[in-house]
Order: sequence, then structure tokens, then C-alpha cells
Amino acid sequence: MPIYAYKCGSCGFAKDVLQKMSDPALHICPSCGQDSFSKQLTAAGFQLKGSGWYATDFKGGGSPAAAPATDTKDTSPAAPAAGADTAVAATSAAACAPSCACH
Repeated sequence: MPIYAYKCGSCGFAKDVLQKMSDPALHICPSCGQDSFSKQLTAAGFQLKGSGWYATDFKGGGSPAAAPATDTKDTSPAAPAAGADTAVAATSAAACAPSCACH
């Protein structure tokens, strides 16, 4: 059975009520007795779990990620130009792994 949230428009009294879907909606406020008790719009209280259609078709948030394009260009770091600052070249060489052959 679903739980419905009700709120009184007169006094502001709020209550969650467990009702069958076929039960008539409540109108009389249990707190003040006015005919202003109405259902509130609330979020759904269920969660999709398991390996069904949700997990296989929609759980990832959209289309699968595209594979990165392969590039045949040389991506190795360029050697410092003639007359370049040697401190910068030494710093970048120190940042590389010991087995790096770029410097």
C-alpha cells in the first residue's frame, strides 16, 4: 500500500497516511477539523536494483563513451631549442621517470 503525504491548507498540519490506492482521498484535517486537508506531491519511494533492463540499458546515464581516436603522430616531448633555459630543461627531466628516454 502506498504512503500519501497530506497537509492542511488552514493550519499547516502535515501527516503521512498509509492508504490503498482505491481508498478515497482525505479532506477533513484531523488537527483543526477544516475541509482543507489535501494530498501533497512527493518523490517516488522505490529503487531499481539487480541486473534487469535498468542496469543494462539505463544505469550508465546514456550512450556508451566513444573510444579515443588513435593518433599516429609522434607525441614524445620536444627537445629544448638551442639557447633555451637549462634550468627549465633540468626541471622537466627531473619530473620524468628514471627509465624515461626523453631527455
